[in-house]
Amino acid sequence: MIVTRTPYRISLFGGGSDYPSWNKISGKKGSVIGFAIDKYSYISLRYLPPFFPNKYRIAYSKVETANHYSDIEHPAVKNIIKEMKIHDGLEVHHHGDLPARTGIGSSSSFSVGLINGICALQGKTILKKELAKTAIHIEQNIIKENVGSQDQIWASYGGFNRINFYKNNKFNVKNINISNYKKKNLLNNFILVYTGISRLSDTIAGKIINNLKYKKENISEMINMVDEAEEILTNPRRNIDEIGELLGHYWQIKKKLSTGVTLDKIERIYKKAIKAGAIGGKLLGAGGGGFLLMYVNNKNKKNVYNELSNLIKINVSVDHLGSTIVDSNN
Repeated sequence: MIVTRTPYRISLFGGGSDYPSWNKISGKKGSVIGFAIDKYSYISLRYLPPFFPNKYRIAYSKVETANHYSDIEHPAVKNIIKEMKIHDGLEVHHHGDLPARTGIGSSSSFSVGLINGICALQGKTILKKELAKTAIHIEQNIIKENVGSQDQIWASYGGFNRINFYKNNKFNVKNINISNYKKKNLLNNFILVYTGISRLSDTIAGKIINNLKYKKENISEMINMVDEAEEILTNPRRNIDEIGELLGHYWQIKKKLSTGVTLDKIERIYKKAIKAGAIGGKLLGAGGGGFLLMYVNNKNKKNVYNELSNLIKINVSVDHLGSTIVDSNN
């Protein structure tokens, strides 16, 4: 039995520039900044003994059994089994700390965790870069999902990073050298607010990808905010509250990328938080629902909590390990 633990992520700035088509359309690099969080996707897996009636058993929000991988409905499980040439029976169980389809990169965390676990089951060690590249390849080229490349990297690497994307699917990961004092204040001032709306990001992401050629100026401005955010985070003379203001500006631009990025309910929640004292924020992921990230100075936290008392709110910290094997009885 192998058990993997793989972090979800919070992308702060630069989202949209991690789609491979951005490099092709603009000829420019993509860049994002954000961090893996201490909320996780857990996957347990083992070879299924031959006397079971089915070759595959997969348990997530539903339970599937199949005798051939092509009959498996879960696209990631089916295609990872195929690509990694698993010929033996396999049992996979998934549990998550946060709900899926909420903008925290859960689908890529699942893929990365499963690939990592299968490698461990096969007695192999996979490097973080290869783990991320394998997940990116399967999600983008095999399953053909409308996904970028940042989620798989944070799930694999962990950390508080800037990730730059280049042509031919190349990337590099740079750790953000933020002081412990600033990091503590930053994380203390972040609140994840669950809007209660679950959505399929593939549809919204598809619209954004189709609009990239018309939104070059918007994406370029969002990439420039990555530079500004890194300066705020690493320069001891800059006030960390500037991140909140930058997030608010970023959110206004992000909403211009496509219809469906925001909804009336989301806007009402956002405006309530701002009125109660939040400095700024944005919806995580492609948009349309899920988690709203708000930056709230500590002195106004109580006001914001009271104003949003009917919604679930979560505090987070940074995961520095990425996808790990937490149990191995292989």
